[in-house]
Amino acid sequence: MSINMDFSIRAATVEDCKDIARMIMELAEYEDINAYVKVTPKDLEQDGFCKNPFFHAIIAEVPEQHKSKEGHTKIGYALYSYSYCSWLGRDIYMEDLYVMPEFRGKGIGKALMSKVAQLCVAAGCKQLNFSVLDKNYSAVDFYQRQGCVNITTTIGYHCMRCEGEELQNLAQH
Repeated sequence: MSINMDFSIRAATVEDCKDIARMIMELAEYEDINAYVKVTPKDLEQDGFCKNPFFHAIIAEVPEQHKSKEGHTKIGYALYSYSYCSWLGRDIYMEDLYVMPEFRGKGIGKALMSKVAQLCVAAGCKQLNFSVLDKNYSAVDFYQRQGCVNITTTIGYHCMRCEGEELQNLAQH
């Protein structure tokens, strides 16, 4: 059952980078992939708040009286970037959607995703893309309740990556 919670959603500012980095690590720990996280608050500042940002973010924030057990008022975020689909045109790729565990089930995740969808529609984008860890069943269920479809199942696409030494080798050919 959803409990009414006073929270707000707003565009992230450079001052939020420390909290975004904290929540990125919390998400990675939840997904048991924290060893892969290399981004720092400084990276976020440089990459998200420059003339041509590589990403955008929104923050979910609660008033001081509802802060987390650890004293945080910034309790969720969505990180996204504008992209392009050769079939449909403009789209948004949502890299992360995260709400601290003690604040889940209160409509905050849905509000964050809805805001990204609003930004998507306002920019003339045709789709909102993202990936979700296969073992994160609650997230898969949440996204399906929002009307999202698993294109790995329906179209057969797999998410591929080239990084590190392989990326350097590829760049030299």
